[in-house]
Parts: sequence; structure tokens; C-alpha cells
Amino acid sequence: MSYPNQNNPYGPPPGQQPGYGYPQQGVPPQPSPYAPYPGGGPMPGMQPQYPMVMPGGVKAARIMLYVLAGLNLIGLVLAVVGLGGVSRASHDTSPYADSEDLVAMNIGKGLLIAAIVVIVIFTAAAITLAAQFANGGGGVRVGTIIFGVTTTMLSLFSFPLGLVHTILGILVLVFVSKDDGNAWFSRPRY
Repeated sequence: MSYPNQNNPYGPPPGQQPGYGYPQQGVPPQPSPYAPYPGGGPMPGMQPQYPMVMPGGVKAARIMLYVLAGLNLIGLVLAVVGLGGVSRASHDTSPYADSEDLVAMNIGKGLLIAAIVVIVIFTAAAITLAAQFANGGGGVRVGTIIFGVTTTMLSLFSFPLGLVHTILGILVLVFVSKDDGNAWFSRPRY
């Protein structure tokens, strides 16, 4: 189809040059400001394709991971103190204690040990992921997304107490999943 199209009702009137919004013949297309410069770096005077500084949302997600790790450490201390109390109570039982009470204490002890293991794993994961934000790649982003989802899901089981974990897990998930987070974690490393 040649320009100007005589049947195009939106084209310029006959005899006028194409103006704003109409393609001009003979003018080469302009490069995108996000296109990489053939020399390897960003084109002088143009914005680079990838962020050179960690975006604010990614920084916030990193801080939230450290906060989650701190909250997990507080929960770890409380779980260890609770484990000591359950162990002491199971040894101080009277000879008239019901066998059901002993079974319940052993189940409670087992649940506390499982909770301690989960807390240690999530604390180590949060610290490791947050420490890798500065130089991490797509794997750190995917790991953080998985961490955010699992933290949110597990915190729903302890809803009134886990509300802070739920909110922070969702925020970490959102901030890392945004476009600036994707650009940060997919940037080239030299």
C-alpha cells in the first residue's frame, strides 16, 4: 500500500505534508532509548536498558526479608523456651498422671521440634536471599518469590499471630515480581 492512501479518511488532506502522528517518508526510525549501544554500554545521553542502582521496591523487599528473619529469630527463642517448659513438665509428672497426658506432651514436644526446624530453615533462607539481592540473578528472584508464597501460606495457619508474616510475605512477593524487580535481577553482570 503506497502513501498517501487516497481512500484513508484519517490521512492528511491531499496536497499537505504528513504532520504529527503520520509516518514521514525518507526519515529512518529512531532508536529506542532502551536499546543497547553497539559499543556495549548505554548510549551517551540515553537511559540504560537495565537499572544500575537497586530499585526502591527491591530494596524494600530486601529489608522486609531481614525483618522476617528477625521475627523468625524471636519465634525461635520462644519455641525453644516452650520446648524447655514441655520437657520439664513431662519429667515432673506425678505417678498418677494419665497416659493420655503424657502422649499429649510428647505430641506437643514433637510439634515444637518441627516448628523449630521450620523456623531455622526459613530464617536461613530469608538471610541468604536478602544477602544475594545485590549480585543475584534470576534464581534469587525465583527463590524469593517461592519464599514469599510459602511464608504467606504457612503464616495463614497461625493467623492472628502470623498476620505480620502474611503482610510482609505478600509485600516481598509483590515488590520482587514487579517490572523493576525483573529488570534488576535480569541485568547483565560484568
